[in-house]
This record gives sequence, structure tokens and C-alpha cells, in this order.
Amino acid sequence: MKIFNILSAIIFVLFAALQYNDPDPYIWMPIYLYAAFLCFLAINHKYSPVLYIIGLVVYFLYASYLFFDKSGVLNWAEQHDAENLVQTMKATKPWIEETREFGGLLIVMIALIINMISLKKQKVKP
Repeated sequence: MKIFNILSAIIFVLFAALQYNDPDPYIWMPIYLYAAFLCFLAINHKYSPVLYIIGLVVYFLYASYLFFDKSGVLNWAEQHDAENLVQTMKATKPWIEETREFGGLLIVMIALIINMISLKKQKVKP
């Protein structure tokens, strides 16, 4: 799990760095850096269930918003026939941007859930 967390922390820091030219970096940089911070704590065998729950609740709520928003994932799937998300790196349509953001949140949530399960099994003390 240590390698998983090192790679995850590096990837999340890189994701945060790539947000500098995003229309809303003030949202996405903290999202990715918070996940990187939790991975860093896990590398050092530190576990705070409260920090994980806070992160997962915030990520889940934002992912739900992106899913059901009028320009969100559901709209992309139903109204735009799941249009290719990676044609270009510039997201010219709002449903592409929101679907990509939803994917980023899923990646973060999966990593945090894997960590929570692993850290509980290892019986790492909070």
C-alpha cells in the first residue's frame, strides 16, 4: 500500500498543478491537494477517519451535483450520446468539462476508499 499511496500522492499533486489554467482552479487544486495530503498521511501510517469522511462527503456531494446538473454527466450521456471526452484537451462544451471533473472526483474517491479499507485492516490507529 505504501507504493499505491506514493503514486497516488504524486499523481494528485500533478493533477493539482495542471489546474492552474482551469476556469476554476480554486476548487480543483484543493480537491486534489487534500487527497494527496491524505495519501501522504497514509504513507506515514497515520489515519484519521474524520478527515477521510469529510473528504468523501464533500467529493460525493460535488460528484452528485456534476452528475445531475443540467450540463452534467447525465446530460452528456442522454442528450449528447456520450460524446468523446478526449477529442481535444480544451473542453469547449460544458457537459464535457463536467463529465471530466466527475471522473476526477471518482478517481479521488476510489483512492480514498481503498486507503480507508486498507488502513482499517492494518489497524492503524487514528
